[in-house]
Amino acid sequence: MALKKILMVEDNPNDVELTMEALSENNIANAVDIVSDGEEALDYLYCKRKFSSRPACNPGVIILDLKLPKVNGLEVLKKIKSDAGLKLIPVVILTSSREESDLIESYRLGVNAYVVKPVDFNEFVKAIRTLGLFWAIINEPPPECGK
Repeated sequence: MALKKILMVEDNPNDVELTMEALSENNIANAVDIVSDGEEALDYLYCKRKFSSRPACNPGVIILDLKLPKVNGLEVLKKIKSDAGLKLIPVVILTSSREESDLIESYRLGVNAYVVKPVDFNEFVKAIRTLGLFWAIINEPPPECGK
């Protein structure tokens, strides 16, 4: 069985680096595509602009930050969960926001999980390991590419 691709939507290069390091340290070998803002995430999912030649297969999971330039994470989540072709993709919010309104709105829009980024490096690595193992390895996503 092929490993499921992860789409990571994160504008902070340090968080991207920490996440990639944590996945690697925990032998989670799934391919990770990284985009740095909400507009790019939507272009990726709809195979537009620089992603027009990308195979139109949905990722196995989307790791989505809320505080993004151009289009914020809640708007991206809203678009994903309101589109018949995308709404079955599991979406995990990985954010620094502890705002109750963000948490409530994320679940109202259909997020699958909401994780606040730990400040401590070791806790961050543990959180990413748990996310990666469950969403990229254990969880069985909907079939992709019409399979």
